[in-house]
Amino acid sequence: MTDKTPAQHADAADEAIRAINHLTRSPRDGWEYPGDVYSLVAGLSQMAMKLPQALDQAQQLIAELDGGGNLRSDKNQLQDDLRETLLGLETARIAAEQLYAGLNRAHSGLGPIGYKD
Repeated sequence: MTDKTPAQHADAADEAIRAINHLTRSPRDGWEYPGDVYSLVAGLSQMAMKLPQALDQAQQLIAELDGGGNLRSDKNQLQDDLRETLLGLETARIAAEQLYAGLNRAHSGLGPIGYKD
């Protein structure tokens, strides 16, 4: 894709959401009709659909590193820290799946909605 790291892509996604939040505060070109919301929700839905895979792959890397004996904890409680990490990633994956389902539902609902002159 690019020479960026996964973390750099995550930072870019964060910046993109920040920009969306700023641009959708009030009507403007590109943000004045139901079709604009439809398009935004479609993009957010696609993003949410991909989040579980990224979270699963993060979980997989941590598990592989742990299996290879390559991890340590600054708090000297590696197993507790790993348990919290893996539970947190699993909770986030489930939440991302729910986010996708909600956005997909909203996108479907927006399909027939139009602007009334």
